[in-house]
Amino acid sequence: MPILKTSPSQVPSRLVLAAALAVLLTLALVQPRPAQAQPLPFGPGEKLTYEIHWTFIHAGNAVLEVMPDTEVDGVPARYFRGTASTVPWVDKFYKVRDVMEAWTDRDVTHSLRYISDQNEGKYSKKAEIVFDPAARRTYRSIEGDLRHELEQPEYVFDPMSVLFAFRKEILYKTMRFGANVTDGKVSVVGEAYVEDTETIKTPMGDIPCFRVRLDVRNLSGVFRKSPGAELIVWFSADSRRIPVKVRSKVVVGHFTLELVDYQPPTPAAAN
Repeated sequence: MPILKTSPSQVPSRLVLAAALAVLLTLALVQPRPAQAQPLPFGPGEKLTYEIHWTFIHAGNAVLEVMPDTEVDGVPARYFRGTASTVPWVDKFYKVRDVMEAWTDRDVTHSLRYISDQNEGKYSKKAEIVFDPAARRTYRSIEGDLRHELEQPEYVFDPMSVLFAFRKEILYKTMRFGANVTDGKVSVVGEAYVEDTETIKTPMGDIPCFRVRLDVRNLSGVFRKSPGAELIVWFSADSRRIPVKVRSKVVVGHFTLELVDYQPPTPAAAN
């Protein structure tokens, strides 16, 4: 097996940053429920800011936001937005400016629409997934050209909104769970296990968290190319269940996403 060597001028390569974004935006973990039993732990105005580190190098930043509620084809909808970018010194070698947008029903039980706009070095691609819950199908287009049509389960999420759907679940040690998620080309079932509790140090102070280990067998890209890959996420052990930290080991090394700032929902907009 060839040995992969890297240097600061090559970091983050497309594999490293894509892996980091995949972790943050592809947490296919929750078994969605048709009924909304508890108030949502997030709402319009919430903003989560992360630093992306490759080993000890600060290589990029990512932001997740809950936008004001809206409509999709006349259906009341939740609106989520994520952005990712490399830091200035990395821009000189490999500039990344990615935007992800997702819309779900108001109770966040299934997706309605998903758009990703990737701009990574000289590579760019805009993809859109339209969900038809009544027909249980999705339609994936690239630059407006329909490429894939898939039959789907009754409750299925896009790669970003599934993270927010997960936050509806009340966690406890030894909990196991799984869910349906699609990128418009394939649908997979992700699995995870709540291992233990642990306190994570952040710029906002020490945050008690649940440590959750994800099964990476169904994740694509750099995870599929990395024998022995692992992926661990820490979620705050409170009613918000905020993703505080992500750590992974892949073929190109170790990377982490660390929460560096949190803005709660605006009180008037919560739920």
